[in-house]
Amino acid sequence: MTRLLITFLTFSFFVISCNAQKTTNPKTEKVYLVKTDTTKNCYTIIYPPKLPWTGYLFLIPGFGQTAEDVLLQTDLPNKLSQNGILTIIPTLQDGVLSFGIDSLSQQSFNNIILDVKKKHKLTNLKYYVGGFSIGGSTAIKFAEIATIKPNAIFAIDPPLDLERFYNTAEREIRLSVNKSPDEERVYMIERIGKEMGGSPKVALKNYYKTSPYSFSDTAQTAIKNIIKLPLRIYTEPDVDWWLKEFATDFTGMNASECSAMINELNRLGNTKAELILTQNKGYRKLDNSRHPHSWSIVENNELIEWLLKQE
Repeated sequence: MTRLLITFLTFSFFVISCNAQKTTNPKTEKVYLVKTDTTKNCYTIIYPPKLPWTGYLFLIPGFGQTAEDVLLQTDLPNKLSQNGILTIIPTLQDGVLSFGIDSLSQQSFNNIILDVKKKHKLTNLKYYVGGFSIGGSTAIKFAEIATIKPNAIFAIDPPLDLERFYNTAEREIRLSVNKSPDEERVYMIERIGKEMGGSPKVALKNYYKTSPYSFSDTAQTAIKNIIKLPLRIYTEPDVDWWLKEFATDFTGMNASECSAMINELNRLGNTKAELILTQNKGYRKLDNSRHPHSWSIVENNELIEWLLKQE
């Protein structure tokens, strides 16, 4: 199972789990919605050092990531804390393997939001939602269906179009050099097919309903719900690296649909939707290994400055 997930995630959901020595960090707290279950439906809070808070932000991990992994891979939560923003890292109903954009995951996320707001009496404060990889997809999906929209959303190299993702996995199997069944890509296809109720050929409406963005959905159903929201999508389209390391071309990268979604939002009138392209910023801790699908492609201070400017 571990090997399955590692290769699976390199395409779009890749994460890394690692251990590190403890460093001086802001006060944190782990909260469980069901106290007898510590594997899911919980969240980690990173507190600002003083009151009043300037806002609160839900930061959603990538597929397979714990809150501890997030804190190892990026100092964004700590920097948010320093800027007075209460930061919450959720773990949804399927634990670290939550799909994020499906209805059960979204309900779990909403329950966590309600719990945080109730316990901390968060009123008249700006709130934001963002995440990495499938966590970024989860953030965008939440903003599309939320009754009370966040003040701003951001996503770090998110896989947005499940139809594209499924078709890419099938193509990778077909193009496999050794021609033997590729169990990692088979896992991808089976997981997405299970969540969607079949392949795009038989359940395309479900793909449109669940995906934060669908290239082939000419009605633009999902994205029309966020045409007034400030949105940033970060991506590092290093085609050469993907070709050399994983024999994956541009069609298999998240950058293709990230750019398409921003383009369509801009054409619909969302002047606050931005695509942030980076170069050679993707590296993973703790070994500083090169990977363009990483938390590190974001310039954290600049992102926080942008968040605080949003109304």
